[in-house]
Amino acid sequence: MKRETRADVLVVGGGLGGVAAALTALRLGRRVVLTEETDWLGGQLTSQAVPPDENPWIESRYASPSYRSLRWRIREYYRRNYPLTTAAAADPLLNPGGGFVSPLCHEPRVAVAAIHEMLAPYVTSGRLTVLLEHVPVAVHSTGDVVDAVTVRGRDGEELTISAPYVVDATELGDLLELGGVEHVIGAEGQDETGEPKAPPAANPLDQQAITWCFPVEYRPGEDHTIDPPPSYEHWKTHAEPFWPGPQLSWHDVDPETLEHRYRPLFSGEDVDPRDFWHYRRIVAAANFRPGTVRFDVTLVNWPQNDYWETPILGVDEKTRQRALQRSRELSLSLLYWMQTEAPRHDGGTGYPGLRLRPDLVGTSDGLAKRPYIREARRIRAEFTVLEQHVGVDASGGRGPEQFEDSVGLGNYRIDLHPSTGGRTYVDIDSYPFQIPLGALIPVRVENLLPANKNIGTTHITNGCYRLHPVEWAIGEAVGALVAYCLDVGERPRGVRANAARRADYQRLLRERLGIELAWPPEIRSLPTARRPAYPQLVEDPPTHVW
Repeated sequence: MKRETRADVLVVGGGLGGVAAALTALRLGRRVVLTEETDWLGGQLTSQAVPPDENPWIESRYASPSYRSLRWRIREYYRRNYPLTTAAAADPLLNPGGGFVSPLCHEPRVAVAAIHEMLAPYVTSGRLTVLLEHVPVAVHSTGDVVDAVTVRGRDGEELTISAPYVVDATELGDLLELGGVEHVIGAEGQDETGEPKAPPAANPLDQQAITWCFPVEYRPGEDHTIDPPPSYEHWKTHAEPFWPGPQLSWHDVDPETLEHRYRPLFSGEDVDPRDFWHYRRIVAAANFRPGTVRFDVTLVNWPQNDYWETPILGVDEKTRQRALQRSRELSLSLLYWMQTEAPRHDGGTGYPGLRLRPDLVGTSDGLAKRPYIREARRIRAEFTVLEQHVGVDASGGRGPEQFEDSVGLGNYRIDLHPSTGGRTYVDIDSYPFQIPLGALIPVRVENLLPANKNIGTTHITNGCYRLHPVEWAIGEAVGALVAYCLDVGERPRGVRANAARRADYQRLLRERLGIELAWPPEIRSLPTARRPAYPQLVEDPPTHVW
């Protein structure tokens, strides 16, 4: 029997962009079906286990109220449910893990709980249907209009969902390929974009490394050594020309200067941002009452487990699956090396007390549910953001491009990890930037919109548009756009082309949703190299909660 259903908006992919798109469309009165391939919503924040990469103004009004609400709920979850110390519980800027990568390093499962809290009223009302463990398998179109998408559940049953608007919030831009939507993979060439950091010619197989993250705690005096993975000897000895030696080493490359550096697991100091342990720590035992939480936990997302051997887009399925398996083995090889052969900060070799924490990521093997994806298929868009629009050097120091069709804000360095094209880091200064509406609109298809890393950026500018709060802002703008289009009977490209419509839509973003569309001059003139350290409050922490 053929199963079918219908909604006002279908969001395929339950990462941060998908959740934000669904939540915003729901707030604006629409019925939504949200599908997700894993059993966790949240994408890079949860199923990929990566603490949020954010900017110094993330605690201010330059992050949207909905994203601030997500962060507030994560902190409140800890305050309600965890045995925090008095000082930690009272800290308005509680950082549960005390990691240095973000002012809010936390366990992935807590973010899952916070997301479900935000969506709960809409599930109960019947306006939101969430289909976990459902993978898109077909896109059904008539000309330039997507009519429906078929998804397959874990049990093998298929469901076809039709909707006036479809949002591709998948981690790899899966609907673009399934629906024949014009798109790009890999690196564009300098001959096409004129970007100073682009390669001379396009290379679709030049894609950023993926990383299979995992959490570990350290229990001195205990032995939790795993079995060596099949490819351990390869990773222990193999060295790429652009790297100082084998990946299984404390020697790596400074992303900005490309100079070789030595960065150990522990430095011998209680808290040291130069070591790996404190960088992405997601559980800090010092934040909890004595006798409750005994051990710190850190999230391993380091150069040592960046997998750049084989791309996962533009290759056949067998090659893709082998690459994913090799990525998993690289991460487990790193753990085994740390447990058995890594130079210790206090002399000797190996930290056998390193113990996987599968319970924190909801898996049986201790690795995250999915690899950390830095790059996806990207739409051929009405407008493509180039390095010249946001890069400090590429813009000639004149500041970021100011887009009259701005629908949100972001702020991060152009940060590209080593790639499957044999390229080392590209990590360069950028300005606080805007998200242009034109980058969200495909050149042909009328009613399918991107809400993840699949917008109209290039291989280069994806490096600053791919982080957590920007993905949320993209999804939020798309959710508002489809709701607005349904209200006024206009297509997205018509909204952008008509100045009055565009202004009306931007007014909805600003006045109804509280989204800032432009950085003030004193902030937008600051390249990332000169921005303040975390956390920098422009105003008091927000009290508004959705």
